[in-house]
Amino acid sequence: MELRRPATRRHIQVRGPRAADAVWESYVRPQRWPQWSPQIRAVDYPGETLRPGTGGVVHGPAGLRVRFRVLAVDPTGPVRSWSWAVSVAGLRLVLRHTVESVDAGTRTGLTVDGPAPVVLSYLPVARWALRRLVGRAR
Repeated sequence: MELRRPATRRHIQVRGPRAADAVWESYVRPQRWPQWSPQIRAVDYPGETLRPGTGGVVHGPAGLRVRFRVLAVDPTGPVRSWSWAVSVAGLRLVLRHTVESVDAGTRTGLTVDGPAPVVLSYLPVARWALRRLVGRAR
């Protein structure tokens, strides 16, 4: 019998002064992720920009390797979005990112689905990275 952990969904939003076009470009170009996401050391990805159905590996601290697959990328409309599934140590998370232009900058959102302990422990790290992404110091 397989033991399943309860799943949860959480959403966070961050606003900052950086332009939405610049934020979007930092999202869809995996080689830029380490510039704003301190938990990412490097990314192995076969292309320059994200494409649905492709995958790669995120390298984190202490040699952590996290495999991912891009599920969707929508660069159109007032709210651009992309989603991906990541897996590590038998655990799977699905993350959906949004980018929206607002007065004086950008609002970016993140919805995370997965095992509750993993989702809840990841959110503070994600919020820190998103603040750096939108140009907000804290």
